[in-house]
Amino acid sequence: MSANLLIVDDEPINLEIISEYFEGTGYRLKLFESGDAAWTYLQTSDYACDLAILDRMMPGLDGIALLKRIKSDARLANLPVVMQTAASAPDQLREGLLAGAYYYLTKPYERDSLLSIVRAALSDAATKTTLQQRLRENADALQLLREARFEIGTIEEASRLATFLAQACPRPDGAILGLSELLINAVEHGNLGINYTFKAELKRQDRWLDEVARRAALPENRDKRVHVHVARETGRLVVRISDEGQGFDWHQYLDFDPARAFDPNGRGIALARLGSFDSLEYQGCGNVVVATIADHQPPTPESA
Repeated sequence: MSANLLIVDDEPINLEIISEYFEGTGYRLKLFESGDAAWTYLQTSDYACDLAILDRMMPGLDGIALLKRIKSDARLANLPVVMQTAASAPDQLREGLLAGAYYYLTKPYERDSLLSIVRAALSDAATKTTLQQRLRENADALQLLREARFEIGTIEEASRLATFLAQACPRPDGAILGLSELLINAVEHGNLGINYTFKAELKRQDRWLDEVARRAALPENRDKRVHVHVARETGRLVVRISDEGQGFDWHQYLDFDPARAFDPNGRGIALARLGSFDSLEYQGCGNVVVATIADHQPPTPESA
């Protein structure tokens, strides 16, 4: 994968080490020793950046302050950001997560950890871009939808259905990301039984999609389906998603957990709850989830 990476660290030796870690990977690096210099670069008309890796603790414009500037700029708001830090206290991690740094590296870290987090962040960003492009390519006739039922069996079908259903939502751009997350979870975690720990390992090894395909082809999984019911009620759209799996302990995933901040996965449900839906409720053993989107302005992390 080729991408433009912006690296910000006030210690030249750290920049040198990171540069060595990326040797031979095909990534193009832009290195800065201060947040102010990086921000000046990002304000130029010819900046090139697909992902930013920021040091949290820096003199002047530190990593958190730079992150907030990036996320408040319409041109940069979707830029994935990896925060590298030696400060791993839960409150500090949560501050960064809520500001938009959904990927973390704790110093010192090894090359494999860096590369797996970067791959995960770029992959998630590419998925988000693809979903939003698909959404813009379709008309908004589904705003007229009153009730519908669907069945899906694969990751690709989950993505396609998320795009389709988002058009029925009051805020399609926000809804599509949450719908995609819930539908993919129902396939991979629910029907195929890929748990959090195993997925994290697969992501680190860049084998997640291969394992999804392998499990989907197993005789015991071929006929499993995710069932989706959509209904427009007074003032809101309600989406009910159920899978044929054994469920999971969903409570710990409804909010950002600093203990999982350094893993390449595990943010999707919290992001969906905070940014895509007005309410998100898991039922029973966790194999049923009900998402509600009201006809008003989108919720924010501060008000959720």
